[in-house]
Amino acid sequence: MSKVILFRQKGSFKKTERFLKGVSAGRLDAVLAGYGQKGVEALAAATPKKTGKTAASWSYRVEKGKDSIAIIWSNSNIVDGTPIAVILQYGHGTRNGGYVEGVDYINPAMRPIFDEIAKRAWEEVRRE
Repeated sequence: MSKVILFRQKGSFKKTERFLKGVSAGRLDAVLAGYGQKGVEALAAATPKKTGKTAASWSYRVEKGKDSIAIIWSNSNIVDGTPIAVILQYGHGTRNGGYVEGVDYINPAMRPIFDEIAKRAWEEVRRE
């Protein structure tokens, strides 16, 4: 005895189509730029400050690929080839053989930004 599985779809994909058209029309660039700036501000506020140079060196860019778009945050404070933001985050050895433990400041600063992006994306998909 064979079983038949029947799927029926009722409704439309208007919301999804509208969202995808908006994304393809470039609306997403402006939205991500806003989140990029929020991320820069959050990172600058959370960065451990001795001189303030690393905190003031955060920037972002929105990069579009063929099938993707991304926000990339970076820090331009590099001393003798060493990115200072990275050694603050993960720690580093000292000249006299000691070790300075890192401080996880990036993840807690960025978590609310990531959550906000995810919430906004979900709202866009669900919006009428």
